[in-house]
Amino acid sequence: MHSWRLINSGYQAGAMNMALDEALLQAVASGDSLPVLRFYRWRPATLSLGYGQSLAADVDLEVCRQAGLDVVRRSTGGRAVLHDQEVTYAVIAPLNAGLFGGSVLDCYRVISEVLQQTLVKLDLPAQLVPGKPRGGHQNAVKAVCFSAPSQYELVIEGRKVAGSAQKRHGQAFLQHGSIPIDMDLDLLGRVLKADTDNATADSLKTVGWLNRWSPRPLTVSELETQLADEFSRHLQIEWLHSEPTAGELREARRLSVEKFGHADWNLRR
Repeated sequence: MHSWRLINSGYQAGAMNMALDEALLQAVASGDSLPVLRFYRWRPATLSLGYGQSLAADVDLEVCRQAGLDVVRRSTGGRAVLHDQEVTYAVIAPLNAGLFGGSVLDCYRVISEVLQQTLVKLDLPAQLVPGKPRGGHQNAVKAVCFSAPSQYELVIEGRKVAGSAQKRHGQAFLQHGSIPIDMDLDLLGRVLKADTDNATADSLKTVGWLNRWSPRPLTVSELETQLADEFSRHLQIEWLHSEPTAGELREARRLSVEKFGHADWNLRR
């Protein structure tokens, strides 16, 4: 069995959630922490942007303000995600842990298999499909770097029900992602200017959420518990229920103020 920390951080603002992921990644990379599975939630509901995404081109900040949404830029790639009624997870582990293989693709595959098996056991017909570059050369490059084809995607009836992104620091990696339980698709469309962008409107047609297909209403807490059980079974992990250390919290608070909560970071692109 492999000993890991299991951290459930509860509700945090967007900047603190991203900062704590990064602080834990630093701790694992430096050897100061065991590998981590972290669950967390968002208060207020938050729109997170991919590292290279254009806020001005893609997001209506006035709609975000009127809806009371926080906005934060991730240090990982991918596109915008509306975090609200969902399970958000982070897997943080050394690359030499022997569980994930050596490549980005291997990491995505192993974690996606755990997510898929969890959903199947909840009577959801989730399928695992390799992502593919979409559109022309520029979009394909973005996809290769941050998302597909390095990412295995979970879909139900052709709609994506989990989004993940990954980064590496030293000899460790962070993969965090969201699994929507329910989704306000109208709000997401307004935030992402779908009424003025045909490509964005089309992309919303591929967005899914679990309670659209679940035979009974699922809750965030239930899915968190099921995911932890499946990670333990699939990867032979023994959980050490944990909280962030004083040093990890100190670093996270610094990053929250100086990086993820700062306009220079969030509005830079």
